[in-house]
Amino acid sequence: LAGCIPVVLLLALPTDGALAETAVNDVDSGSPRGLTGAESAALQASEYVYIASTRKSGELGTPAEIWFWEYENAIWVGTRPGSWRARRIGWGRPEARIWIGKRDGPSLWATGSIVRDQPDVWQKFCDALAKKYPESWPRHEAGFKTGYADGSRVLIRYEPVAR
Repeated sequence: LAGCIPVVLLLALPTDGALAETAVNDVDSGSPRGLTGAESAALQASEYVYIASTRKSGELGTPAEIWFWEYENAIWVGTRPGSWRARRIGWGRPEARIWIGKRDGPSLWATGSIVRDQPDVWQKFCDALAKKYPESWPRHEAGFKTGYADGSRVLIRYEPVAR
């Protein structure tokens, strides 16, 4: 296990951020693939993900630390509609790289989409954040709970893709 981070029940992940590249070698580039077991385990053990969205130049932006929810084989985040990640999706650049747990941790490539008109999913998202972040949630709860309805927050679903 040299060069790996132990994660849950003898599962180990590479420390060089190459998880996505090593896990999907036999899949066509850009095709949806779902989360691997290793990625799911790493997400369950992690407090944050770090998301870098794609700039107009094609380069990645600076990875931003964000709360997340793993649901339906994807990574979900809530953010302001003016955030770079939401704006870039709106501009037709939904590709992102997501690091799990830390900025130099294992990573995966994903395609983001803004999820609209699904208040039931937003409620599940808020409930999951309240459980995952019990100490910090009370300070942000009101903004999240009303944000989806009033447009001050959007829900983004990141679906892992082969790269």
